[in-house]
Amino acid sequence: MAAPDPAIPCDAADDASTLTSFVLNSPADGLLREAIQATLRADPQTRAERLEQALREIEAFAKEHPEQRPWTFSAHTGTDGSRVFRGGTGQSLVVDPFGGIWRARSYEDFDTEYAITGNECRITALTPRYEEMRRYELE
Repeated sequence: MAAPDPAIPCDAADDASTLTSFVLNSPADGLLREAIQATLRADPQTRAERLEQALREIEAFAKEHPEQRPWTFSAHTGTDGSRVFRGGTGQSLVVDPFGGIWRARSYEDFDTEYAITGNECRITALTPRYEEMRRYELE
């Protein structure tokens, strides 16, 4: 363990108000939490469509507030019929064919196939690996 910095008074080192986080937060993050919870309360058969609509609304909100961290996603259909919403920060949401909602890492939690044509690379197949994901529950 490193020795305390003698330039920082002991009482200041323990003062949480002197700490500053440089992590960018976005009002869209709270909207996303609300959207997930609202979608979990909906009929399982409508969840994928409802979540996609909510994500589009959040994306529109974020575009109207360019001073905040950008917030984007792309929608795909998984090989099992799931809907996969890949975010711009390496995270994805998955609505399985039965209406369960899962939090996933965009690369590690899928078997992914790509098509490369010229300078373009696009996803052609996403197979969710649910055992690697975390399932959302109502709070």
